[in-house]
Amino acid sequence: MEFSYYPGCTAHSTGWEFNASTVGVFEALGYGLTEIEDWNCCGGASAHNVNHFVGLGLPARNLAIAQAAGKDLVIPCAGCYNNVKKAKTAFEDGGADADRLSRVLDFAWQGRVEVLSLVDWLERPGVIDHLRSRVKKPLAGLKVVAYYGCQLVRPQRVTGRSSFENPTVLEAACEAVGATALDWSYKVDCCGADLAFGHGDRAQALCTRLVTQAREAGADAIVVSCGLCQINLDMRQSGMNFPILYITEVLGEALQLPGREKWWKKHIVDPSKLFR
Repeated sequence: MEFSYYPGCTAHSTGWEFNASTVGVFEALGYGLTEIEDWNCCGGASAHNVNHFVGLGLPARNLAIAQAAGKDLVIPCAGCYNNVKKAKTAFEDGGADADRLSRVLDFAWQGRVEVLSLVDWLERPGVIDHLRSRVKKPLAGLKVVAYYGCQLVRPQRVTGRSSFENPTVLEAACEAVGATALDWSYKVDCCGADLAFGHGDRAQALCTRLVTQAREAGADAIVVSCGLCQINLDMRQSGMNFPILYITEVLGEALQLPGREKWWKKHIVDPSKLFR
């Protein structure tokens, strides 16, 4: 199966290992990813706070490129995913925003492209079973909690998720590769990543609380599917030395993908000890 791919800006900076492990896992499982040409920044958390239309227009341009490519669009970054889904929702709602976006971008939304996070992709029929069948090194003994944060699941009208309060597919993926996914009550809490620059102390308090609760649940690591959540939890956990792993790194370890040692070196808390 072939997909278009929008890596987003963090794939070339703080989330380099997220991009590398995502591309590696898809390739190992036989799913094609083709990066869309000439993509632009989605505006992150800033654009819509400055100008509503710019906040829709930046991700809408990427949606237009994906529609021209004609394949469903995979977006690993939770922020980029949420922004593109908001633009898609604006087109589907119709009205003034849709008319203006279509006019400015010279683009007519035809509704033929699905926008998928990695959580959405893992939920597609057969993906988890296919993953399970390709495991080379079962991760027996590794205990994790899955963390979804805000933008993969909310708002429900944008993400379309029925399980926005208790999603479970990241846990299912971890279990498929032999790890133990523990239950906890903080999987959709906010880590405060968008507060980090202006209110670092509040972001640190939120991250430290999440890591404390993960440790009390008995986990060895938190598994995430968001570049901002990973770097925020990794660097603002008050010296607790608790690993924060991308879901694609967990899957890549089980699939024994080459070059994994380069991923671990990008982390502030070294997670390589979990896999010795």
